[in-house]
Amino acid sequence: MNSVDERFLTRNGLAARQLAALLLNHEEDTRLPRVRDFAEELGVGNGTVQAALQLLEEAGAIETVARGHLGTFLVRADRTILWRLSGLGTLLAAMPLPYSRRYEGLATGLRTAFEGAGAPFAITFMRGAATRVEALLESKVDLVVLSRFAADRFLDELPLELVADLGPATYVGAHGLLLRHGVDPEAPGLRVAIDSASEDLRMLAARAFAGRDDIQWVEASYMQLRDLFARGEVDATVWNLDEVQDHLGPDVDVLPLGDDITRDLSLRNSSAALIGRAQGAAALSAVRDGLDLSVVTDLQGEVLRGERMPSY
Repeated sequence: MNSVDERFLTRNGLAARQLAALLLNHEEDTRLPRVRDFAEELGVGNGTVQAALQLLEEAGAIETVARGHLGTFLVRADRTILWRLSGLGTLLAAMPLPYSRRYEGLATGLRTAFEGAGAPFAITFMRGAATRVEALLESKVDLVVLSRFAADRFLDELPLELVADLGPATYVGAHGLLLRHGVDPEAPGLRVAIDSASEDLRMLAARAFAGRDDIQWVEASYMQLRDLFARGEVDATVWNLDEVQDHLGPDVDVLPLGDDITRDLSLRNSSAALIGRAQGAAALSAVRDGLDLSVVTDLQGEVLRGERMPSY
C-alpha cells in the first residue's frame, strides 16, 4: 500500500473519502462550497476539510484553484478516482430480461451512460416489475427500470422517486392483441394468456377485456406463448410486440389494441422509467447529476438499427 493510500485510512483520510462522494456532483470549472460549508455538512473542523482536499489533490482526484474573492474553483475532476475513493461500490440496476433488441439497446445505453458519469455499473435481470421494485425496497439494487405506466402506480404507493423518464418507445415499441387464427375475439369463454408478474401486461389485458366475466385467464410467460397457441390451449393475449416478433407461429394474428386503450396509455406504456429509493440511495445520489441520458437513447437507437452490437 503506498503512502497516499495509507493516509486515506486516517481521520483526514476518512473525511477525504466522504468529500469524494460530495464532489461527484460538482461540475468542472464551477465554484466549490466554502470550507466551512463542507465542514458543517461532514461534521468536522475546517482544518480537516482543508487536509481532505489536499489528499484528494495528491491522489489525482481533483485539481482546484483559488480565485481571490470569487472563491475556490474545481478545475478538474477524475470521477473514476473520486468514485473509488468514496467507497460507494458498484451501482446495481434491475431491468427486464433482455428478450428484445430494444431491451438490449436500453441496457447498453444505461451501462455506457453510468460509466461515463464515473460509476461502476452492473445490471441484474429480473422478470416482473413488482419483483424488481421489491428488490429496490429491500436495498438489493439501487435502480429499477420499468415502464412509466407501471412506475406511476408504484410511485403513488411506495417511498420511491422518479429518476428519469426516457421518453416514448424506449421501453417497448407497442403492445398488440394476439389472437389464434380463426378465433372470434368476442366468443364466450375466451382463454386469455396473462403474465401476472408483469404490471404492464396485467393492466393492459384487464383494460382490453374489461367488462367480460366469461374470460378464462391462463397464467403464462413469454417463453410459453408459441407452444400454447400451437397446442390450442390459449385463444388470445395482450403482449409486447418487441418480444413476440418472429417468435410466434403462422396461426397467430396480431391485431391493434382499441383506440381508447392506446390513446390513454401508449406514451406512458412505451416509455422507460428509472426509479430509485426516496431515501438512502447514496450511490445513485452521487452520480445522477452527472448522467447524460441522451447517451442512453442514442445508443439504444443504434442497437435497434443494427449499427452497434449490444454490450451490457
